[in-house]
This record gives sequence, structure tokens and C-alpha cells, in this order.
Amino acid sequence: MKLQKSWKKILIWAMVGLLTIGLIGCGTPSGSPSGDQSAKGGEKTVSIGYVNWAEAIAVSNLWKVILEEQGYKVEMKSLDAAPLFVGLSGGNLDLFMDSWLPITHQTYWDKYKDKLDDYGVWYTAEAKIGLVVPEYVDINSIEELNAHKDKFSGKITGIDPGAGIMKATETAIDSYELDFQLIQSSEAAMLAALEKAYRSNEWIAITGWSPHWKFAKYDLKYLEDPKNSYGDSEEIHTLANKKFTQTHPEVGDMIKKFKLNDQQIGTLESYINDGMKPEEAAKKWISENQDLVDSWIKS
Repeated sequence: MKLQKSWKKILIWAMVGLLTIGLIGCGTPSGSPSGDQSAKGGEKTVSIGYVNWAEAIAVSNLWKVILEEQGYKVEMKSLDAAPLFVGLSGGNLDLFMDSWLPITHQTYWDKYKDKLDDYGVWYTAEAKIGLVVPEYVDINSIEELNAHKDKFSGKITGIDPGAGIMKATETAIDSYELDFQLIQSSEAAMLAALEKAYRSNEWIAITGWSPHWKFAKYDLKYLEDPKNSYGDSEEIHTLANKKFTQTHPEVGDMIKKFKLNDQQIGTLESYINDGMKPEEAAKKWISENQDLVDSWIKS
């Protein structure tokens, strides 16, 4: 009986050993992340919303590349301003790199600011909106538009209807009693209209803003705004959902150090305008400005 019991003990311990080995074998495969690491990887997803404006596309893709190089998965979503702010405040989006304050996006900021964090101003030059015409147009003020209505075909070419600059232009039309129609389109359509008019030396008035590469490509000017319908100069801010800030304070710390001057953003925009894909342009720009990028991402 004692011998039989000993063999039973040996068999039991052998079975326990095999079971343990099997459990280990069913665990994380060699070279794969552990369960904790996998969960952490899932949390390192950043959703960036952007409007279809040149500087928004440029800096959003710049940070997409930077964050991916830091191990984050980045999702990009192109939206008009109104749904973008809804998504940002509701947590469906994490970041918006191109909020113009205190004028263009002020309505949205006032409505949603309790759910948003402001990471600060990244554009160090003067941000501005207004009515823009080619330099060869021989008027200098919005007040002169009505007297030359026919040369402009009675139109001001705008961008997407939800943009703050469109609302400001509607205010300008009322303030100056302009007999002009504001044409809703998109940035791309507006720029195509500018290109066509400029080639033919025709008069055109567009809704314009700085920073933008069009001022490097074309000889343009802002029309004076004595009634201040477009307000004073603006600042370009990065906004984030508050829950995202709590979850990823390290991203906020990086972006709060992000600064670009006119030449730096203009160079990045010009790469895209010359035909490079935004991510390719961002990678090229980063390679040329690695020390600057390092100053943002390193503690």
C-alpha cells in the first residue's frame, strides 16, 4: 500500500508540473507584449481633429508624425468647425491644433470651454483674418468696395460656411453696407478662384488669414478695416479634451512647448503646397529641424 501511495503522489506532482508548463505555454508568445503592455498600447491612441485649412493640415500632420515616433497610434479626422468642437468636447476627439482666438472660434470656445483645456499659443507671429485682394487691385479699404462692385462681379469668395471668418465677413458686409454676395466654398475652391483671377490680372476679394502660404506665392494685401469688423489680431491655440489631459499629461507637456514662427510654418506649408503628402512633408521638416522638435518632446 505504501508503494502504491508513493506512485500516486508522483503521478499527481507530474500532472501539476505538466499543467504549469501548459499554462506558461499558453501565455504571452515570445516577442509579444504582455497583457499589461498591450493594454497600455491601446491607451496610447490619440485622435486629432483638424479643419481643412493649410496650417491646420500642416501642424496636425506634424504632430501625427512626432507622436507616432514616440509610440502613439494617431487617428486623424477632418471636420468643419462645428462638429469638430462637438467631438472634441464630447471626447470623440482628443486634440485640435488650430483654434483661432479670441475671434474666429470664440463662439465654440464659450460654449464648450468647461470641457476643454487650452495648451497655449503655438504661432509666434501675428495671426490675422480679413478681406484680401491682389496687390494690383488699386483700392486699400473695405469702404471702397461698393464703388468698384462690377470689377469684383459683386462677389467675395469665402470658405466653408461654419468658419468664424465667414461670420466675421457677414458682419463686415452689414457694417459697411456692402452690395456683395459672400460665396461659400472651401479653402481649396477659394484658392483655385484666386489662382485663376491672379493669372488673368482680374480683381478678386477673398476671405484670407495669416499664417498661410498664399502670401508667399502671390503678392497680396489685406484691405483696411476701419470699423474693425474682423477684430484685432488673433492667436492660434491648441485645445484638448480635459479627460485626455488627465489620461495623457505627457502629451500636453510636449505640446505646451510647441512654438513655430512665420518662416517655420511657412516652410512646412510650402512643402505640402508643392506636392508632398502632408506626412512626408512633416518628416522632411522634422529632419531639418530635429533640435527644435527635441526641445518639445524631451523633458
